[in-house]
Amino acid sequence: MSLINLNNRKDENQKQAYLEKIEEIKNQLNYADAIVIGGGSGLSTAAGLTYSGERFENFFTEFIKNYGFTDMYSAGFYPFDTQEERWAYWSKHIYCNRYDIDAGRVYKVLLELVKGKNYFVLTTNVDHQFWLANFDDNRIFATQGDYGYFQCAHKCHDKLYNNEEAVRKMLEYQKGCKIPTHLIPKCPVCGGDMSVNLRCDNFFAEDEKWHIARKKYEEFLKENKSKKILFIELGVGMNTPVIIKYPFWKMTAAYKNASYVCINKGEAW
Repeated sequence: MSLINLNNRKDENQKQAYLEKIEEIKNQLNYADAIVIGGGSGLSTAAGLTYSGERFENFFTEFIKNYGFTDMYSAGFYPFDTQEERWAYWSKHIYCNRYDIDAGRVYKVLLELVKGKNYFVLTTNVDHQFWLANFDDNRIFATQGDYGYFQCAHKCHDKLYNNEEAVRKMLEYQKGCKIPTHLIPKCPVCGGDMSVNLRCDNFFAEDEKWHIARKKYEEFLKENKSKKILFIELGVGMNTPVIIKYPFWKMTAAYKNASYVCINKGEAW
């Protein structure tokens, strides 16, 4: 077992040590028999998909004025009084983080680093960036959902529904932080409310594709655990460490030929 801990270093005296770590990571990528990528929210932040600051303020000016929002993440938990208000916000949120955007440069560079190699992606990100960057669909497990899908809010069934057309209509016709009532999405089975396919409560829908991806990830680990396997954790914080961070630690400790790389601006241990 080997451990590489790469933090954000600003001290010039540590520059050489920093460069040595970069070289070591490069060697690990080149000589690993298998690579497991753990992609967290910090990876998308590095790609420019920031949830606060200028990007948020420019796109959500009216919502900031009406509701006092400070960022997209906390705004997602706001208890809106009506579905018209709720979907006015969420259609904007989904649109600016999922549609009409290209893959961030860091995702494209990451793909170049692992292209042609035996890799698998485990991600908590819901912005579809790994797909937009052309990572292999059969090598991605997005555990927490995808902005591009609606589901029954009460999970009366597990089917997911592509939401691009509905989101674009909500965006086009909303006014005063509300959408027209007839655009509120309703479950085609029970007639109840719909929600975005995000794991935020006990009603997260895991469709057939989700279960297939989980099985492929488990099989990848089983097939490669005795080989030179590299776990590379990118931008994973302490919001949901039990999905990527803690399992990567556990497997690195348990697998004889495993290595672990953690790249994070503030939470690399």
